[in-house]
This record gives sequence, C-alpha cells and structure tokens, in this order.
Amino acid sequence: MTSLRKLGSSDLEVFPLSLGGNVFGWTADEAASFAVLDAYTAAGGNFVDTADSYSAWVDGNSGGESETIIGKWLAARGNRDDVVIATKVSQHPDFQGLSAANIKAAAEASLRRLGTDHIDLYYTHFDKPEIPVEEIIGALDELVKAGKVRAIGASNISAARLTESLAFSDREGLARYVALQPHYNLVSRDTYEGELQAVAARGGLAAVPYFALASGFLTGKYRPGASVDGPRATGAGKHLESDRGRKVLAALDDIAESHTVPVATVALAWLAAQPTVAAPIASARTVEQLPALLGVGELTLTEEELGRLTEASA
Repeated sequence: MTSLRKLGSSDLEVFPLSLGGNVFGWTADEAASFAVLDAYTAAGGNFVDTADSYSAWVDGNSGGESETIIGKWLAARGNRDDVVIATKVSQHPDFQGLSAANIKAAAEASLRRLGTDHIDLYYTHFDKPEIPVEEIIGALDELVKAGKVRAIGASNISAARLTESLAFSDREGLARYVALQPHYNLVSRDTYEGELQAVAARGGLAAVPYFALASGFLTGKYRPGASVDGPRATGAGKHLESDRGRKVLAALDDIAESHTVPVATVALAWLAAQPTVAAPIASARTVEQLPALLGVGELTLTEEELGRLTEASA
C-alpha cells in the first residue's frame, strides 16, 4: 500500500499523486469524472485538486463546474471524510481577486458547490500584489478559525510575497501557508527551483506542482512526426523543438523501459523525489489514463536515474 505524505506542517496526509479536477466539466463529463474519481480512490488516492474557476474558459460554462461535479460525487459516495479536497480562490468570473470580502464570499460559494461544511486546503490561486498580505492572511485566518477551512496554501506567488506572508502569519499568530502550488516539471524547472523553492524549504511548506506532465508532453505521446489531437496539443508539442525536450524524452524512455512502466510514471517519480515536493498534480479524462499516474506511488528511482533526468533537463 502506498504511504501517505504529510502536507507541510498541517495534519493533512495525502497520496503522492494529487488528482487534478481541471478536466471535470471540461474534457470529462459527469459520468466520466465519477468513474475517474472512483478508480483513483479505489487505488488508495485521497487528494483531489480543483478551483472555483474550473472550467469557466469553456463555452457555456460559468465556473464552478468541477467543484459541482466533485460535490455530487462526494454526496453519492458518502466519503467526504476520506478525501482531502483542495480548491482555490481569485479567478472565478464572479469572485475575482483576493480582497477579504471576496475570499470569504468565494469560499462560501465553493462550500455550496462542493456540498460540504469545510475545505481541507484552500489556495490563493493567483496572488494579487495590490492587496496587502495582511488582508489576505487575515481573511484566510477567519475561515480557518470558523472551521470552514482546515489549511491554507498559495499558488502562483513570488518568493518575496510568500516570505512576507509567512512572516506576517508568524508575527501575528495567524493561519500560515502549509502548501505551495508552483508550475514545475522536468521541462520547466526555473518556474520553481531557486528562491521560491528555498522559501518553501525554509518555511516547511509542501510543494504540490501543477503542469506536472507539461500538458501531456511528459507522457511520451508527443513524438517527431506524430500528430496528437487535444486542447493542449499545440503547447505540449513545442517541447519537441528544444534540445532539452528531446534529451528528457530520451532519458525517460530508457528509464521507463528498464522499470517496465509508462513514461509518465517516471516523470512523476522524478518530480515526487525533488526537495519539498509532496504530491504532483496530474489529471485524467478517462480511467485508462490513471494507472500511469498512480504508479508514482510505487516507483522509486535510483540516485543514478534521478541524476540522469536532472542532467537531461538542465
């Protein structure tokens, strides 16, 4: 059985692969989403990631579709206490920004859609530097004290603002970020490594990287001369044009073959082994896509293999 990982300084314990809910209500309808959620939890998964804005970018959607589907699934399965639900605030069309009033109103809307009385992990989705950290942390602290949020995190935030936020929480004895959600993967390392990772390490935060598979590139399905249909194909395919992308793919292929596992499993295992990382996020539109993701809990790469991937991705 895959061991759970502690999420920073919180009391939350999570599976080492967070299931991305961005596809629910977008490329996966309600029935497909239920099937994926069922298969993920049946395999021991317990960490579902969503946001109040998912999937407002789809024609006919208004935001909150993913939360609504997850809420219906939780109600149908009666398993709320077995699942760690993470959602985010600042990007919903009706709840833009990080003012104190908006944070509280957006949280109430998320709670209604999720059909629950608490959010396990509540992220600021995109930092808004024009809002003082005192206002943001103050509002989040009120939600924690009210029992509506168990732990708080930040996504898409600078090292300076994260440092300032942690210092304010410590100084005032208020709720403190326990998790950070950065853009981070084998072909995008500078989006996290460096000062931001150092701040997370010093502060004892757990990293939960998004775009863990680089929009599908790190699954290995993008190859020279191959055409891939899908909403992310253009962006993912661009990595084939770089030396780094090709070197990473070659190293992944060799290591995956030696372990007899999918390429995606190796890419996720490298990420899960990096300092501060607790659980990469990856999404699945179908049940068939899940095993390659879930395998991260069982695959331990050698130091030589980790080093080879680190060198190829430099």
